[in-house]
Amino acid sequence: MTEDEFKDRTKQFALRILKLVDALPRKRSADVLGNQLARSGTSVGANYREACRARSVPEFVAKLGIAEEEADESAWWLELITEHGLLPTERIAGLHDEAVALTKMLAASRITARAHSKPSSVPRKR
Repeated sequence: MTEDEFKDRTKQFALRILKLVDALPRKRSADVLGNQLARSGTSVGANYREACRARSVPEFVAKLGIAEEEADESAWWLELITEHGLLPTERIAGLHDEAVALTKMLAASRITARAHSKPSSVPRKR
């Protein structure tokens, strides 16, 4: 997947999150969980875009790590919304699957980038 394709995927994820938040019932618990989900769900793409503009490999790895954390946090809020009974599981399942998939892809990218940034071993003289 290209950088632009991943940017679009995270943007679509954010838009789907916002639609789901708008569909939550009007009650205090839904407002709290919805606010948290809206923040984490929209932050995934924002942090990925920042990673793409990183000035160094360590900065890139750090921003990917933040995006990964936000994707995982989004999965958490989606689980709470379902388990609290605010929306049915089938309404959330696809979005939860996407949050998990994004978390895994961002983790893999972060691990790869970190591994490639380490200096290679220099053989010692005997």
